[in-house]
Formats: sequence, structure tokens, C-alpha cells
Amino acid sequence: MLKTVNIRCKNTGRTHKVPVGFTLEDFYDMIELNMPYGTTSAKVNNKVEGLHYTIFGDKDVEFLDVTSSSGMRTYTRSLFFVLYKALSELFPGTSLQIDTPVANGYYCRIDGLAEGVTTEVVDRLRAKMKEIVGDNIPYHRITTHREDAVRLFREHGLEDKALLLEGSGDLYATYYTLGDTVDYFYGSLLVSTGQIHLFEIQPYADGLLLRLPDPNNPNKLQPLRKQPKMFSIFEEQHRWQKILGVSTIGEFNKVCEQGHTIDLINVSEALQEKKISALADRIASEPDRRVVLIAGPSSSGKTTFAKRLAVQLFACGKKPVSVELDNYFVDREKTPRDAEGNYDFEHIKAMNMKLLSKQMNALLRGEEVELPRFDFPSGRSLMSGTRLKLSPESIVIFEGIHALNPMLTKEVPEENKFRIYASALTTIMLDHHNYIPTTDNRLLRRIVRDYKYRGYSAEETIRRWPSVRAGEEKWIFPFQEEADVMVNTALLFELPALRRQALRLLEQVPESAPEFSEAHRLRKFLSYLRPIDIEPLPPTSLLREFLGGSTFTY
Repeated sequence: MLKTVNIRCKNTGRTHKVPVGFTLEDFYDMIELNMPYGTTSAKVNNKVEGLHYTIFGDKDVEFLDVTSSSGMRTYTRSLFFVLYKALSELFPGTSLQIDTPVANGYYCRIDGLAEGVTTEVVDRLRAKMKEIVGDNIPYHRITTHREDAVRLFREHGLEDKALLLEGSGDLYATYYTLGDTVDYFYGSLLVSTGQIHLFEIQPYADGLLLRLPDPNNPNKLQPLRKQPKMFSIFEEQHRWQKILGVSTIGEFNKVCEQGHTIDLINVSEALQEKKISALADRIASEPDRRVVLIAGPSSSGKTTFAKRLAVQLFACGKKPVSVELDNYFVDREKTPRDAEGNYDFEHIKAMNMKLLSKQMNALLRGEEVELPRFDFPSGRSLMSGTRLKLSPESIVIFEGIHALNPMLTKEVPEENKFRIYASALTTIMLDHHNYIPTTDNRLLRRIVRDYKYRGYSAEETIRRWPSVRAGEEKWIFPFQEEADVMVNTALLFELPALRRQALRLLEQVPESAPEFSEAHRLRKFLSYLRPIDIEPLPPTSLLREFLGGSTFTY
């Protein structure tokens, strides 16, 4: 008799009897689910697995597609592999670096091309990629001893992957093959290249831009987003990392093993402080710029950045005054509501823009104003009793999510404003084909901070994260390129510094929780990092805002 197991499928809402040894792909075909965009992967007991996964016991299963973040990651990794295979076959001896998420795609650098990345090169690569997709080549996942995997990657000239696996501490490792091409990815891939239905590549800067389907409409590519300032920040950081010889986690682990951890910390902190100092010099040299507006997404460190900028402005002979935008909320009953009928505190109209503009202009005219205070328990806007009048040397610093939104300060003269966008733009990579999303960096910061200062568990923080991200997409990201200056608040060493505290919190997320899949993914990623001692971090470090031990008050 054929032995079966029970699979509870979230997509169908039913329990199915499935033969032992079926793969997830077999199960998907068996139940004839026929998802509109197909399936890329599945959550098995709330852990994302590829469709190669073989079923041997009772499980809970939820199939995913490209409309989900996990499903899109699977699609994207599989496409990276196709690009690498095409490059390897067309231009042997070259190397590929998945460099920067920008313009709603991925900037890819190709080294070793005599003529550079020309239009002809891109056209040939595109045609080859389409050929690989059309051939429907299977992705094979292979598990082997770590030493054998390291040897294999060195034989193929993939030193970055060899270093990464050497530092992982695992006894066994997995890698993938696509025909005779080998690569390593720290997440699942598709079953075969034929599942890739849409992509595009085009010249971008001195490399190429790999474009992907839009998760909201997978039949179309994501629209191009012009982000020259964002791209320049990434490029500048990559140049510094190349000088330091630390572009990947494998290289970072090796440098730390050699006893240079404190050197990396000191150089990273010095580079960031130098940037803040130069920015203060620029603001101080433009006497009309008396209102500094600082915006950035959640956990970007903009609060500490604003405090450090104020210190540097003092050093320039200025008198910075910080004013909290949160005190300019309208009374709660005037707050807009979202589609579910809940108060939308992130909406621009949750801010008393009229009062803010009136007081900013009064301050610029040399008048005295009484600042408001928002009483959160009662939901009322009150007068604080705190009066403010600017001296000729004063500069007002406003920090908040709407600071760059032109609606907030449209009544304030442009010549008086200086806009800054601050975000943690992670530039170190796991290896040259496995980038680290900047959102992961910020989420880890928030998990650590929420637990330390707000008493939230990692599970609660992960649950709230999609809502936070939706607010950022609506109210912050559209205005980032409007900034006079864009600042990267990420530090080269920060992920290894966050590792111990973040890992401990992520391990507390139960398998039964829907948030377990994200917690498990982050744990897997953190396992590649060797933790570093945070004691040497200076008390003014931006990372102290999240780890604790800062000399600033919040």
C-alpha cells in the first residue's frame, strides 16, 4: 500500500493526503492549484523552501508567487543565476557583481570586459538569457561537505563564495548548478529557468541594470525610478570598501580573524564623522539656510544623525535648535483614516502644516513663538509654554518622516531650507551574487531597539514591518531624490555588531507564528556573520541608538 502523509494547505483551506516522497512541485500539480502567476516556492511549517523540497511527514504548506516578498526573492535569485550563466558562457574570464538595488532594479558590474559594458554586450547577454530561459534548464541543489564546496568554488575562481562558506562554521554546505555552471545562494531557487516569465537588462552607468516584474502587476516590469543621488552614495561607499579590501562578509570575517576589527570600527566611524562634519561646514557657509529638514525611513538613525549634525554645527559657530515634528500633529479627531477606518498617523494631513509654516516663517523673521506640544494620551495639540526666538547664528533642525515632503513647508521660502535624506544603505554583500537588502539592515536595527526600549518582541516588530514599509513607500521614498544631500547612516561593521542581540531575539519567534518564516530567513543570513564585540564602539556612534550605551538622550 502506498504510504501517505497529511498536508494542510493554506491556499486550499483543506488537508490533502500526499504520497511520501512527493516534492512540493508534485503536490502543487496534484491539487491543480493553478495560481495566476504560478508558484515560486512555499512555506513549509512557516519556513520558505524551494519546490525541490521532498515531503516525508505531515506538514503545513502555503504556496507563494512573485506577488509575495519571499516569492519575489526566489524569482530574483534564479534570474541572477541566469545572468551569471549567460556571462560565463559568452565572456569567459569575466566576473559579475550584483552591486546595488537602484532604479527599481539591480545595478550589476561586470569586470574583465576589454571594451566595457557596451550596448552590444548587453544585447548579446539579453539574447543568451532568453535562450537559457527558453531551454527550461533545471536548477539542481546539491549538498556536500563544506570543504568540498570551498574547493569547488576556488576551482571556478569564486573566491568570495569560498571565503563566505569558510567563515560559516557549518559542516555541510549546499550549492546550485545550472547545466555545468555552479553558484551559491543562501535561499531557494526556482525549479527550472522556464519559470522566469519576464525580465529586462539595459545599460546603466558603467554596468547594466537588471529589471524585474512588478509584484503588484507581474505581467509588467517595475517602472524605472530615477535615483542618481542614491546611486552615487552606493558607488562612493563601494570605492571605500575596495580601498579597505572589505566588500563581502567573507572578506570582513577574514579581516576580523587577522585582528583588525577595531581598525575597521575606527575607520568606519571616522568616515561617517567626516561626512557629517563636511555637511555642517556646507550648511554653515550658506547663511540663508536656517531651516534644516531631515527625513528618512524607519530605523535609519536619523535621530542620532540630527544630534551629531547639531554638535558639528556648534563647532562651526552656529546655534542649532532641534524641534520635534511629532509635536505638530493635529488633534486626533482631525487625523485622516486609512481604508480600514483606523487613524493614519503617517498621512501628511496628520500634521498641522498651517501652524508649522506660520511658526517657521515667524522664526525666520526674528519673532518669538510658543512651540506646540502634542499630548499623546489625550490626542490633543496643546501649547507647551516653551518659547523660541532665533538669534542670527541659530539654525532650526526638523527631523521626521515628512520633512522632505514639499507640502509640509510649501509656505517657507526655498532659499531658507536645506533638505537631508538619511538612510541605512547597506553596501557590504554576502558575496558578489548575494546582496544584503537595505531593508534587512533597518529591520534588524528596529528589532533590537524595539525590544530594548519599547518592550516589543521580534515577532511583534516583524508583524508591524509590512505596514511600516507601506508608509515609507507612500510618504518617504517618493521625495528622497529631492534632498540637497543624501547621507548613508549604515556602518561597515554594523551587521556583525547587531548579530548577538538580534539572533537571540529572532530565536524566540515560535514556529507556529506566521512571522517565523521571516525570522528564520534573517537567522540564516546572520549565521554567516562572525559577531564582534561592541565595547569598542564610541558612545556617540550612530549604532548606539539601537544597541544602547549612547551619550545622547532620546
